[in-house]
Amino acid sequence: MLSIDLTGKRAFVAGVADDNGYGWAIVRALSAAGAKVCVGTWPPALKIFTKSLERGKLDTSRPGGGEIEIEKIYPLDAMFDTPEDVPEEVRADKRYAELTGYTIQELSDQMRADFGNGCLDILVHSLANGPEVQKLLVDTSRKGYLTALSASAYSLVSMVSRFGPLMNRGGSVLSLSYLAAARATPGYGGGMSSAKAALEGDTRTLALEAGYRWGLRVNTISAGPLASRAAKAIGIVEIMVDYYKANAPLRDVQTADDVGHVAAFLSSPLAAGISGMTVYVDKGYHAMGMAVGAHLPIEGRIS
Repeated sequence: MLSIDLTGKRAFVAGVADDNGYGWAIVRALSAAGAKVCVGTWPPALKIFTKSLERGKLDTSRPGGGEIEIEKIYPLDAMFDTPEDVPEEVRADKRYAELTGYTIQELSDQMRADFGNGCLDILVHSLANGPEVQKLLVDTSRKGYLTALSASAYSLVSMVSRFGPLMNRGGSVLSLSYLAAARATPGYGGGMSSAKAALEGDTRTLALEAGYRWGLRVNTISAGPLASRAAKAIGIVEIMVDYYKANAPLRDVQTADDVGHVAAFLSSPLAAGISGMTVYVDKGYHAMGMAVGAHLPIEGRIS
């Protein structure tokens, strides 16, 4: 029987802070496939996430049975490449003051120290932040726009640059995008649509460069909307979820596991020939040219 087998592989999933988003679903799927999983968590959320995990408040069940065992949790703020990039006001913040090693370079150095060279097979970028996401693009400040691109797109470039040397040939790099990269999406503002477009463009270029340099595959999943805690910042995510359900070819609500399962496949040897791709996991909504609407005569319409 053909199956996804990641036994003996190590994955690092950046951007996990709770158990109801796509990042956690990817952790669950990779773990279920046999991978050892480390995660990177935003410093302000680190204590809450760690304590919730220790107290059994998170869903640690794996699809198909068993429990998730996270190998190590690292603090990560992907806005900063090196310690020199961290502003003094961030260093002094009480949520950061007791932490070290949370920049991208420090984290890659720490993983090398913990596990050695060639310690990584799967790198997952589940990071996005747009402080002005609820503003129209035309009303977005330069600072808000550039912050969205830095946190949501350049962070992938930086991570590939610094984690690539740790990864084994044939390894997989994966990120999460959204349809706003290619289609105008009301309510998804603040430069986030631009950031996702940059992420998808960078995926293609990184597939070439990381493929030549380290033998890595680089792909992104364009996922449908999910009413996760992080997505609540958009402000209209519930409306987006309902709209997709009403108008996607597969008339159902997107689940986190839908994305987790595809992530596990793309991270496995079964996807050895796939690189530079944007893979849509959105119940087919991306294929639509207009809303279905109750007045359209769809044969065999499911109510």
